[in-house]
Amino acid sequence: MGKIANEVREAASFLAGRSRLRPTIGLVLGSGLGAFARELQAAETIPYTDIPHFPLSTVEGHAGHLMIGRYESVPLAIMVGRVHAYEGYNAPQVAFPARVLGTFGIKTLVVTNAAGAINTAFRPGELMVISDHLNLTGLNPLQGPEDKGLGARFIDMTEGYHPKLRTLCEAAARSIGLQLRKGVYAGLLGPSYETPAEIRMLRTMGADAVGMSTVLEVIAANQMETKVLGISCLTNMAAGVLPSKLDHREVMETGEKVRGIFTELLQQVIPQLAKLD
Repeated sequence: MGKIANEVREAASFLAGRSRLRPTIGLVLGSGLGAFARELQAAETIPYTDIPHFPLSTVEGHAGHLMIGRYESVPLAIMVGRVHAYEGYNAPQVAFPARVLGTFGIKTLVVTNAAGAINTAFRPGELMVISDHLNLTGLNPLQGPEDKGLGARFIDMTEGYHPKLRTLCEAAARSIGLQLRKGVYAGLLGPSYETPAEIRMLRTMGADAVGMSTVLEVIAANQMETKVLGISCLTNMAAGVLPSKLDHREVMETGEKVRGIFTELLQQVIPQLAKLD
């Protein structure tokens, strides 16, 4: 077993020692989307600084702690904030938390993010279930020496975002009268926003939304045979779609505005995921 696999096991063992709960569902809450964590009951809050080898969030809107608790009797592990490659982390470091959750016992991972809408039919404030992704970061958490303790090196990504989970999420949205978009998420390195020319390129490639996270975590989760559901909060129209410039404050403000409907969707989805588990 390699160095990374050993560090993953150390971090997972630490979590097991901090909580008696053994959740099989995990959530990663992206920029401005941490409000759902307040729904947990009797939660243990663990700062990332306490978890061995865990990378630390440095971006506004990413609180930087893990919570283990229950929502309507369903045990959950929730990452409030994540790290990104543009912060200076390499691909294995970005994917480290997803691997820790998988080793801790998570079988279903819900990844969320704030994204710019490329599809001109979409609007800021809408939610999009991710059907597939384009990894355009130039990175992959599986690259480097093979470490069999992390799983297979060559993995199939045909169902990187599990179709059964997508169907369940769409049904949950309908039950609360929410128009849930569906589309392809393009993950880029960042931290600069894309140019209008790059957005035109991404649209030609089939992308519906763009962001700077998620894809590396999803690859690592699939390597561990963790089922993934992805949800993007469309916080702005991508560069060149509208005549206005992009601003991270807009991302945060829109995340705050959709907090209620985003939380309501997760409230509907989580109990359904528990039934599948």
